[in-house]
Amino acid sequence: MSQTSAAIKMDSSFRAKLFDFHGVSMTRYFTDNWDDVQNFQARPDDILIATYPKAGTTWVSCILDLLHFGQASPERQTSISIYDRVPFLEMAVPSVPKGTELADKLVTSPRLIKTHFPVQFVPKSFWEQNCRIVYLARNAKDSVVSYFHFDRMNMAEPEPGDWSIFLQRFMQGKMVFGSWYDHVNGWWKKKHTYSKLHYMFYEDLTEDTGREMDKLCSFVGLSPSDEQKKSIAGMVQFDNMKKNNMANHSSISVMDFKISHFMRKGKVGDWKNHFTVAQNEHFDEDYKRKMTDPTLKFRTEIDIASF
Repeated sequence: MSQTSAAIKMDSSFRAKLFDFHGVSMTRYFTDNWDDVQNFQARPDDILIATYPKAGTTWVSCILDLLHFGQASPERQTSISIYDRVPFLEMAVPSVPKGTELADKLVTSPRLIKTHFPVQFVPKSFWEQNCRIVYLARNAKDSVVSYFHFDRMNMAEPEPGDWSIFLQRFMQGKMVFGSWYDHVNGWWKKKHTYSKLHYMFYEDLTEDTGREMDKLCSFVGLSPSDEQKKSIAGMVQFDNMKKNNMANHSSISVMDFKISHFMRKGKVGDWKNHFTVAQNEHFDEDYKRKMTDPTLKFRTEIDIASF
């Protein structure tokens, strides 16, 4: 049983309210422990996994955990939740250990720690210790669809409203952890000045998991055998992870799987099943205004033939 799965009253009264926090929309569940988070002491070999919500955080967390510890400690995969193997640094939900506490208790080396913070919120010790940071980005259209279904089933999130309202909020940046546009752009800019930042794309990882895993191995300094890589690639395929109770968040009582699964589809292009023609046109116009860096490009679909 995960340390983070303590009983929580799962009803609408638990849902958080958005508020402006240093210019970013946040909820108290990620700001109540602000001082301890900002004073968190990173170690030089820590690896920080950074993402905007619903961009494949659990996916890359499992990959890195398997690459580092899958051979030496295979029992981790069947006995310890990914939430405890890779703590959520800023999490401060009542009745469960804070993310900083879980991170401080990690005995692994390196410590794998995740965050959804925009780049300006990352504790300074990660920069001072020159830690490796892996950032995984997902295209905006699939991100908003996944976020919508996540907010429907996660009672710690703000009430999502209907799809059209949620889509408008997303474009306005009124989401937990703020604007997707600011988030992906902020981390992209940081990549140009901080050499230990590996910026990945969800669509690339979906298209060729092995290829992207090779890049990740090179970044973190690992040289697994071809057999190990093939084994890991199989374990982290979406359908396998969805069935894995140590990865699928089924033990987190604040999430209502009767509404939607935490791992729902994991596909590139599912946005086509949600956007109307008018919504898509409006979204594209807004996107062009906000995404002005020609070097940062996302794909909203991938060629199935490339699998």
